[in-house]
Formats: sequence, C-alpha cells, structure tokens
Amino acid sequence: MPTLLDFRRRIRSVKNTQQITRAMKFVAAARLRRAQEAALAARPYAKELIRVLRSTISRIAEPQHPLLERRPEEKVLALVLTGERGLAGAFNTNLLRRANEFFRANKDRKLSVIPVGKKGRDALRKAGFNLIAEYINVLARVEFGTVREISNLVTDLYAKAQIDSVYIIFSEFKTVMSANLTVEKLLPVDPEQVQEGIEGRADSQVDYIYEQPAELLLDRLLPRYVESQVQRAMLESSAAEHAARMTAMESATKNAGDVIEALTLHMNKVRQAAITKEIIEIVSGASSTA
Repeated sequence: MPTLLDFRRRIRSVKNTQQITRAMKFVAAARLRRAQEAALAARPYAKELIRVLRSTISRIAEPQHPLLERRPEEKVLALVLTGERGLAGAFNTNLLRRANEFFRANKDRKLSVIPVGKKGRDALRKAGFNLIAEYINVLARVEFGTVREISNLVTDLYAKAQIDSVYIIFSEFKTVMSANLTVEKLLPVDPEQVQEGIEGRADSQVDYIYEQPAELLLDRLLPRYVESQVQRAMLESSAAEHAARMTAMESATKNAGDVIEALTLHMNKVRQAAITKEIIEIVSGASSTA
C-alpha cells in the first residue's frame, strides 16, 4: 500500500506537469491569436484576387493557360499540411487519417506527396510514399518566400505534365473548439470553382478597366491565385494547430487538477487511518497497563 510519502511525491509530480501544461496553453493561446490575425488579414487579398480573376476569365471566350489544361488524372500530387509538434490532441491523427482516406480513394493512380510539417513528413515517409519534396518548421511562422517556393514547384510540375492534378489536404480553422478537415483541388484551376467565389457564393460582378489584354492578365493572375490558395491553407492550418494545442493543454491542466484532488483525498484518508490506528494503539496500551 502506498505510504504518505508516496502520495506526496505523486502529487508533487502531477503539480509539476500541471504547471507545464498550463504554460503551454498560454503559449499556444498567444500564438493562436497571431496566427488567427494573419489568416484573417490574408482573406481580403485572396478574395479580391479571385474577384479579378473571375472578371478576367469572363472576358475571354476560350481561356488558354497551362494551369487550366485538363488531363486524365493518372499522376496525382497531394500537399499534406500537418503540425510540426505533438501535444495537440488528435490534430495530426485526424489529418493523417483524412489523407489516408484520400490515398485509398486514389490507390489506382500514381501518387506523389509533398508533406508540409514534421509530423506528416515522418508518418508519410514511414508509410513508404513517394516524397517529391518536404517542408518542415515552416508553419510556426508562415513566410511568403516559402509559399512562393511551394507554389512554383507544383505549378512547374503541372506545366511540364509531370503530374496531372494537385490536391491540398489541410485543417481549416473555424473556431477554437472545431476545425474542418479539407481536401481542395489546387490544379488544374477550375474556372467554374473560381466563379463561385472564395466563400462558395457568387459575388456581384465588378466592371474592371484593364490596360493590358485579358490574356496577359490571366497569365499573371493564375500563378498568384495558386500562391494565395497555398498561403491561405498554410495560415489556416497553423491557426488550427495552435487552437488544437491550446484546447488539449487546457484539458490536460483540468485533468491534472482532478488527479491532484483525488490523490489528496486518498492521502487524507490514509493519513486519517494512520492517526486512528495510532490512537487505538495508545488507548489499548494505556488500558493494558491500568
């Protein structure tokens, strides 16, 4: 049976763990605020870019561009955005499960993967997938240079017909308590999807006045569109990871408090039993001498 010293040691150990989880919760909350602000700040640019792209496509009878070319999807590339670290609840597990569902649905095709995030890189490499490239330690602070590098890589592969389609798998930030596991088709760019707008609804048409020909603008806008979608996914995934970690650490802190309370109650019972036993021994000894 554990002694009082054992209980005190366990309580002290749980309290130390609780301090760590509480500190991690505060750090995740601060990072979540910055990541959420960055994601919200990027949305107006992406929305306006889609509006201009939609207007440009509508002015061209038959748009022609390598990123619009459709081919049979025999070679599929997936961008999988996961977390860099653990202690985020089921965040990485759910993302990898969603990615595996996508891989099983496309098992008859040649699959290639670009993991973004250390957890996804490790899991996909262990599973034996063909990794074209890998990006780690880039989601804690999303930089546009990394976004452009990833976008240029996938657009070059698609333009050279080395791949037939590109999908991006990420966790879209909704609220602190929930996220939406999303699989979006990045390439080829679907004009009909662009027509729907960034939030899945048609916006009012804006009559832009262009100095350049519409075809020239389309050549410039389509790579920017891909960049904006990759940046949005990375920012959303970063915010969702911090939210998941904050929620997990808050739950761990609460559970540690419950464990401390239960251990303290049990320790008090053991101590009371020891005191009662000593009193009984003293009384019995006094009675025998009398």
